[in-house]
Amino acid sequence: MTTLLSLHVGAKLPLVELDPVSRIDLIKYAGASGDFNPIHTIDEEALKLGLPGIIAHGMWTMGNVSKLFSPHYDEGFIKDYSVRFKGMVMLNDVITLGAEMVDRQDNLLHFNVIATNQVERKVIEGKVVFELIDS
Repeated sequence: MTTLLSLHVGAKLPLVELDPVSRIDLIKYAGASGDFNPIHTIDEEALKLGLPGIIAHGMWTMGNVSKLFSPHYDEGFIKDYSVRFKGMVMLNDVITLGAEMVDRQDNLLHFNVIATNQVERKVIEGKVVFELIDS
């Protein structure tokens, strides 16, 4: 496995493709987060508000982006993380996560991150700063 320490500016982390978004994913996330807004779990409520169906919690999608860095937990940690929500994530969407290193300052690695759906529409774009720890 490639280590983050060995990366150079312009390097991309391996893409991560999530399983299709399921209703149970969103119900579990609602319970874990305390966000029980019915637009995330009840079709009729989402439709009443003019949505095409239930939508995933934005923070569910954001949290999944961190999976790009999970293989590197022994090298350091995410020090800073910010995103912009660019589109809705619907049931059965297949989300692909990506990251590119754009800067390195000593032990701080700066990445642009993105999440796209199955038709390559951006649903999230953002930045992650990963801090390498001395080993």
